[in-house]
Amino acid sequence: MNRRSLIGQRFGRLIVLEDTGERKERMVVWRCRCDCGGERLVVTNKLTGGIVTDCGCVPRKLVTNRVAEDLTGRRFGSLTVLYRMENRKNRTQWMCRCDCGKLHPVISLDLKQGKIKSCGCKQYTWIGGEDLTGKRFDRVVALYPTRKPHKGCSAQWHCRCDCGREFDTTAYSLLTGVTHSCGCLVKELGVQLHTYLHTLEDTCVENLVRSQKTFKNNTSGFRGVMATRNGTYRAVITFQKRNYYLGTFKSFQEAVDARLDAEKVLHTGFVQAYGDWQAVADTDPGWAAENPFYYRVKHENGTFYIETNSPDDCKGLV
Repeated sequence: MNRRSLIGQRFGRLIVLEDTGERKERMVVWRCRCDCGGERLVVTNKLTGGIVTDCGCVPRKLVTNRVAEDLTGRRFGSLTVLYRMENRKNRTQWMCRCDCGKLHPVISLDLKQGKIKSCGCKQYTWIGGEDLTGKRFDRVVALYPTRKPHKGCSAQWHCRCDCGREFDTTAYSLLTGVTHSCGCLVKELGVQLHTYLHTLEDTCVENLVRSQKTFKNNTSGFRGVMATRNGTYRAVITFQKRNYYLGTFKSFQEAVDARLDAEKVLHTGFVQAYGDWQAVADTDPGWAAENPFYYRVKHENGTFYIETNSPDDCKGLV
């Protein structure tokens, strides 16, 4: 039953024309005309509560009747708030400038709670922040940073190879020795690789020394670290044809640290143990024949236990 007629009353830009006779959740549905000439059907509580005040012609940022806290000029981490933007999913949004110079829109709540403190550039500043201009890395000379967006661990640099070809690669790849050339070195050595690779315990020693590859389907930009849908990061490592789960972490850096710690035990530890074994084997071939090298891994409760017959027992914990 219609206890109160709203015909002729104004609500914002809307004037109520008539009762349509329809009911929604026991409330009257009114036909209204907007000042722009458009019409809209609105239920009683949305009119009287100020929820709907136009036919939809007014931008969403002007619709809200809530007064948002003015964050203009305030600083959150590396972000400085410039001005308010149109709401995003009914949440107040601000345009910010990062210290790196990039503009980045951020939800008000994310700023206040400290969830977002930069445009994303600070997430990977643990490596590659130095100026590499003119520095040589094997066959490669770094020319200048490209400033291309990269979700990996560092910025990209435009480089020139000794063969004359120019290409882009990350600072991480240069600093860690992943990139030795534009690719020409691999082609030159490709035919001869089988003559000097040492495969022991299902592991190629030379590949552990040289390779720090991040696969294209990686979702974080760092090898063995994957971004999950809920915003966390999962770390894994493969060794001797087995996959080891290292854990799920809230921050990218924690996952990277866990992966690096595992590499020290499995990759670096393996290479060091083999080097110690080989040093003795070179002086005593008979001993080497009776004591073939082994490097056995056991993973329990997040800890790696290593058993090896290297002269210097290389045991590690993660």
